[in-house]
Amino acid sequence: MSHNPSQLWCETLYAAKAAELILYGRALGLGHGEAEDVLQETFVALTQMDCAPAKPEHYCVRSYRNRALNYRRTLWRRLTREWESLRWFEKTADETPAERAAMRCLAELPVEQREVIVLKIWHGCTFEEIGGLLELSPNTAAGRYRYGLQKIKTKLEGVVYERIEDDGSAIAFLAAAPADGGA
Repeated sequence: MSHNPSQLWCETLYAAKAAELILYGRALGLGHGEAEDVLQETFVALTQMDCAPAKPEHYCVRSYRNRALNYRRTLWRRLTREWESLRWFEKTADETPAERAAMRCLAELPVEQREVIVLKIWHGCTFEEIGGLLELSPNTAAGRYRYGLQKIKTKLEGVVYERIEDDGSAIAFLAAAPADGGA
């Protein structure tokens, strides 16, 4: 990153958004390395701007998305992505089986639903912001979100979940439900 004081906004933005953008890239179908490459390209372009855009986070996510979609277009990259599609979340030693199941379900959603879910939950975007970013109505964004969560919920039968308190719309997967005592 640049150490020019006028570029401090970019460094702050990188610190705040880099991990979320890599996850977003994975949701868009990029491999982890590809998502990192697009992140680097995005921030190289941002650091070359004369001044910060009016809405830096929105501009950054939109720029990242455009670069990611352009990056995805080649056949070779598509084949690599398909091979890597099963591991687009970073693995950690303390993952529970329920977390792995939720990640697998998210990865299996159609890109349109997965993209909205990642933008809503991990990026904290409103449906209006998602609609503007994806060039669709906020109602369409909300519908994709609801349908995607419903698909995840259906696939995770037997997994305990609850709504997040702040807005009541995002679902947090907690743990596998205990097995029935008999049979």
